[in-house]
Amino acid sequence: MKKILIANRGEIARRIIRTCNRLGIETVAIHSEADGDLPYVSEATEAVLIGPNPVVQSYLQKDKIIEVAKKHGVEGIHPGYGLLSENADFARKVAEVGMVFIGPSSDIIEKMGDKIESRKTMIQAGVPVVPGTEEGVTTLEKALEEAQKIGYPLMLKASAGGGGIGMVRCESEQALTQQFASVKNRAKAYFGDDVVYLEKFIADARHIEVQIFGDHHGNLVHLYERNCSVQRRNQKVIEESPSPNLPQNVREQLCEAALLAGKAVNYTNAGTVEFIVDSNNEFYFLEMNTRLQVEHPVTEEVTGLDLVEWQLTVADGGRLPAQDTIQTSGHAIEYRVYAEDPKTFFPSPGKLEKLQWGEGARIETGYEEGNQVTPFYDPMISKVIIHGKDREEALSKSQNFFNHVTISGVKTNIPLFKEFIVSEPFASGDYATAVLPEWIEKSKEENTL
Repeated sequence: MKKILIANRGEIARRIIRTCNRLGIETVAIHSEADGDLPYVSEATEAVLIGPNPVVQSYLQKDKIIEVAKKHGVEGIHPGYGLLSENADFARKVAEVGMVFIGPSSDIIEKMGDKIESRKTMIQAGVPVVPGTEEGVTTLEKALEEAQKIGYPLMLKASAGGGGIGMVRCESEQALTQQFASVKNRAKAYFGDDVVYLEKFIADARHIEVQIFGDHHGNLVHLYERNCSVQRRNQKVIEESPSPNLPQNVREQLCEAALLAGKAVNYTNAGTVEFIVDSNNEFYFLEMNTRLQVEHPVTEEVTGLDLVEWQLTVADGGRLPAQDTIQTSGHAIEYRVYAEDPKTFFPSPGKLEKLQWGEGARIETGYEEGNQVTPFYDPMISKVIIHGKDREEALSKSQNFFNHVTISGVKTNIPLFKEFIVSEPFASGDYATAVLPEWIEKSKEENTL
């Protein structure tokens, strides 16, 4: 491919453009009215206004994006993450007009995008799954009946969704009754499908995912795992690799299970198999994300590889290297810096009057000083990725980095990072998915946050 369109915005668009520039591939960027001044727009070879600020009128306009791609003579479309990246209909439309969708096929996206269907597929493949309903639940009566079999606490989840938007923890029959209609409504609004399902809540769980890659020649490899257990509202905030306090034999079993999952659907391009690991190191399939992850730089830092280049290579029909050539070195941690109040997590849009980063980190950002963080999109300002020869060095470099960052004009979660990364739960590496909310609650009680 000599020219591609990037159907995304901000930092991931810049990230893709950077690799394309190195490979001599021209890029077409699309942007909303609000994003016209962002750096990625000027860094692309060409840029096109796609629509007004709301995503439904701009970045989710599938047919309009494809028309722009045809007009500008591109050979492929890279969806980034979020937005249309896991939209099977979009992937299908791209292929139908003779362009390459830089990701897995629409069939794979469709199969893994339906969480109930993906659970069934994993069961057939011999991958352990969290106990739960095997069919969609459409009525409260059925949900309450199934909940009695599973037991409380449990997770109520949207079948067509991923991430934290379409899920809620229910501690009791009363909570399930109160939350059922709300989750169904959110599922319909965000994912276009109000079918939900129930899963047993795994206490003291770690969220560990494995990066996989497949090509069109039958080759499938893993690029080891990432620990994504530091979350707020079921959304990842800090990710690291390798996972601390994870026995080597469990790490190997997770990677093998991820390959088993990928082989079950003949997976191609970049994907991530997500697992829940309990306090006894028993693990269960959670979901498969059929796209490049936000946290892919963590894997890039420990492997020395460019995953966007791999995506382009696979999309172009190239072959992946053998599994035994993929090695890791050192430890990497990614911090998602948001324009938000660190005490409430409410977004804090505004003008970035000062944006000064510290030394010793890889910065993936969609903004420059003077840019506006608008309320129309995710408020992530940047991803800060720090690599060290081991976890201790990565944490030390993190502390030094955040002590030399200056951001003004918006509130950020950096004050939270500065306190949290030196706390015993995180510094020890012995933490589960409740670590951040529990630490915040304790800090508020002690008036230290």
